[in-house]
Amino acid sequence: MIELKDIIKTYSMGTVKVNALDGVSLKVEKGEYLAIMGHSGSGKSTLLNIIGCLDNPTSGTYSLDGEEVSKLDDDNLAKIRNSRIGFVFQTYNLLPRYTAFKNVELPILYHGKIAVKERHQRVLNALNIVGLSHRIHHWPNQLSGGESQRVSIARALVTNPTVVLADEPTGNLDSKSGDEIIALFDRLNRELNVTIVLVTHNEGVAEHTHRTIRLKDGKVVA
Repeated sequence: MIELKDIIKTYSMGTVKVNALDGVSLKVEKGEYLAIMGHSGSGKSTLLNIIGCLDNPTSGTYSLDGEEVSKLDDDNLAKIRNSRIGFVFQTYNLLPRYTAFKNVELPILYHGKIAVKERHQRVLNALNIVGLSHRIHHWPNQLSGGESQRVSIARALVTNPTVVLADEPTGNLDSKSGDEIIALFDRLNRELNVTIVLVTHNEGVAEHTHRTIRLKDGKVVA
């Protein structure tokens, strides 16, 4: 479903060029549950940004569901991000002036062809999947960290994405809440066959996944 070939991403730091990714090749199958690990500066976030169509590689190719996306312009990349990729962030990225319901609804508001009734049903279904149907009218400042992350996961699911990308999804949570979030990811993958790619520093989190990719200096080393 995801295929990267010889991905290089180069950044210029003054007169010095640095390869954040240096020839990365990777395949992810539909329904896979994958962890990406590595020390700071290893290229994890850069790789996730390219998979998430937030950035283009300097060279190499990236195909998503058989479509070559590494050379698309910003408008087409935005369409893919909005319809085929769900994002879960370490800091939740919820809008404080929107309820849980409205935060989850945001991605599909940009799909103008979806009727209001269907849109609302999809939001309710997503919040029900993450166990927050009783908190739909609460504001972010009324939610715990674990609940906020569940809203973030519901928002990622509401577009029925090809893949969910999670960047350190337990990084801001206490151990109990973190365990609950990983148990939720486990269930989403096992019961709903959601394809999940997550970045983590936590070996215990990585043990839940099917496979772990380890990066060092922009290269896959294991």
